[in-house]
Amino acid sequence: MKPSRHGLPALAAVLLLLAAACTPRTSEPPAAASASGAYGAYVGYEPADVDRLTAFGTWLGGPAPRVGHVYLPGDRWSNIEGAPGYLESWAAWRRADPKRMFVLNVPMLERTEAHLSDAVVRAELRRGASGAYDGHFRALARRLTSLGVPDTVLVLGWEMNGTTYTHRCGPDPAAWKAYWTRIVRAMRSVPGQRFRFEFTPTRGRDAIPWPRCYPGDEVVDIIGMDAYDAPRGLSFTAQLDEPYGLRAHVRFARAHGKPFSYQEWGLFENGDNPAYMRGMLTWFARERPLYQSISDYCPHGVWGCRGHPRASEVYRELMGGR
Repeated sequence: MKPSRHGLPALAAVLLLLAAACTPRTSEPPAAASASGAYGAYVGYEPADVDRLTAFGTWLGGPAPRVGHVYLPGDRWSNIEGAPGYLESWAAWRRADPKRMFVLNVPMLERTEAHLSDAVVRAELRRGASGAYDGHFRALARRLTSLGVPDTVLVLGWEMNGTTYTHRCGPDPAAWKAYWTRIVRAMRSVPGQRFRFEFTPTRGRDAIPWPRCYPGDEVVDIIGMDAYDAPRGLSFTAQLDEPYGLRAHVRFARAHGKPFSYQEWGLFENGDNPAYMRGMLTWFARERPLYQSISDYCPHGVWGCRGHPRASEVYRELMGGR
């Protein structure tokens, strides 16, 4: 949670906190309340996209983005080890300002989008749980520390409760949790690291209830959620209250004493939906995630996708403080 930026005297600050505590949870937050925490946008991963993130903040007209968010390719192990050259540009962006946060999605297995069978995935998870792939993750840890970003937030095996990725949990939850634990311990063994590991399912039940995949408080630092405006026709209120939805996510994180986040979110199957946009930004303002990062490309975005003018206006109104 980010402290007040206004330097209020202690008594005034206490009065404000008391007033906030007495405010009904259904009240509308003031404009720009959503901008009070760390925010960012995924705008691409190439070196030129570092400047695009700055341009996103200029378009917004509010505080500059403090979260840089990219992904490692999961096609082969060398890329999961941190081979892509664009990491150097993002590391330089992070090092330029100590208030910034570098968020990196890390696949747990190669061939991560190859749609492998459950039997193959199960065998791979068990190999990982036995320690067969520890060296790949130690190599990634050394790569990141050598780039001067030893405090990177690592979103490991994201959306594990679905079916999209090879690193999915469903075929063998016990092996998945054991493998996650091995990865974290391998990366924490590298001198100089200060990584934070983020457990990030997709909103809702999907293929398996995501709490069944949770590997434990010792090896999780942040509990995230990927939360897009889907499926078609589902209201924002329903997204809050569905099983394993937004409310359940926050309750789970708080019960485990962990900060929570939204490293992927945005518009999707309901198109240009200003009600969803207002609902998400209001949710962030009330619940205060550690950070949130919108996916700013079609069909999800507000700056990089011009087909969403009404939702874009809401985003700029609340995030830019106009």
